[in-house]
Amino acid sequence: MKRKLLLSTGLVLLYVTSFAQSGITWNATMNVNNMMMYGNLHPRIVLDRSGDPMILWGNSSNSNAYFSKWNGASFSTPSVVNTTLPVFAASWAGPDIASYGDTVYVVVKQTPEMMNPAYIYTSLDGGNSFADTVRLDVYLADSISRFPSVTTDNSGNPVVAYMKINPSFTGARWVVTRSNNFGATFGVDRLATGWSGGDVCDCCPSSIINNGNTVAVLYRDNDANIRDMWTGISTNNGATFTNGYALDTPNWMLMSCPSSGPDGVIIGDTMYSVLMSGYTGDYLVYLSKSSISGLTTSSVIPITGLLPGASTQNYPRIATDGSAVGIVWKQAISGQSQLPLLFTNNINNGFPAQYDTVDLDDVSNADIAIYDGTIHIVWEDPISGTVKYRSGTFMSSLGTEEITANETKVYPNPSSSLVNIQLPVNINGIVQVNITGLLGQQVASFQATCSNGILNFDVSDLSNATYSISIVFEKQQFSTQFIKR
Repeated sequence: MKRKLLLSTGLVLLYVTSFAQSGITWNATMNVNNMMMYGNLHPRIVLDRSGDPMILWGNSSNSNAYFSKWNGASFSTPSVVNTTLPVFAASWAGPDIASYGDTVYVVVKQTPEMMNPAYIYTSLDGGNSFADTVRLDVYLADSISRFPSVTTDNSGNPVVAYMKINPSFTGARWVVTRSNNFGATFGVDRLATGWSGGDVCDCCPSSIINNGNTVAVLYRDNDANIRDMWTGISTNNGATFTNGYALDTPNWMLMSCPSSGPDGVIIGDTMYSVLMSGYTGDYLVYLSKSSISGLTTSSVIPITGLLPGASTQNYPRIATDGSAVGIVWKQAISGQSQLPLLFTNNINNGFPAQYDTVDLDDVSNADIAIYDGTIHIVWEDPISGTVKYRSGTFMSSLGTEEITANETKVYPNPSSSLVNIQLPVNINGIVQVNITGLLGQQVASFQATCSNGILNFDVSDLSNATYSISIVFEKQQFSTQFIKR
């Protein structure tokens, strides 16, 4: 869509392909740790009961996992979680963390990887202290474990996924083990993968996510070197995995290891997952939308498409709070590394066409958390050797009263140019307008002046199709549809 500035009855319309309107008020970047001695590999972020950030990362030099939390003004001095054993850490993989209120779980793999187990550390006081190690892979038998990841169920118990692989480095698969006593012991592991008929990518981390009794393990497959993304689904809190489906199906053939896995969130029956694929010849990040009950993926679209000067996109992470969803990833544009954020405060309105740039020049791997109108982003800075943090606030759409399309009039409909909207409320002031396609992709976002409940705007630059319109004013949201012809 071309840039367009239209003046019409007090309306200024800016299409988002020209101007990003994320609505985020950003705070200054901060150091989580100020010294290279602590390392900075693969940082991960969760939130405590008050919504304050807690951050975990690894250091390959001393094989430690470090933890730091917000104390109201800055981050605490990093503390070592693994006081009794060395753990694996790299930029692309490492220790993982989950929280449930002030209960915090950290999962690690003891190094050397090929001959040691995986463990969990538990804190019941918001990370101020961690109990000693509990082994996760009790039922490993003669297999090798790799890449543990963790989430929590609705009771605050940990649910852990880890890779099992034969000593000959064949038969890679993901299994899930649960604890019913807050990490004190773990049950027999259950197979979560194998739905394509092949193995999993033996050098690619996975993620485990949940919503209610639904637990999903998201992973990169390896079916005769086809490296597409899949998910295994459990509807009984991870006790068994009876179904799975593909998150993308480009049949990406790769003879080497991508060392990159997917991430996801579950909102209702919908899973939104982010992934990297190079099937077009360019390494790009994609957003996949799928139905869990239907076991089907409805769309897989590039986050940005191929940008001018872009060489790579990788390591995407996604987070949600209510209807707010944010995605971060690493990309390189003309040799300059960037940390972009794509954000919407209401996923039902789709994403804007442009992203915010959180940081430039010094980004390797990032993570994101969202809670109560605040976005928290943490990343690995390879230049300073430290972990960086930045937060921003936004206007939440939670609590917005939605008024149905039957009460909002659009005319003419269909229209080829000017669209008029009459709201059922006599509003005078600035409103937020979001236009989305039928698949939920946001095609325009702008502010408009509403006079006596009426606003209008030009749609001549839109392709012929049916679109949804969302109009937000203070705590009210008005929804309707129109046809462009």
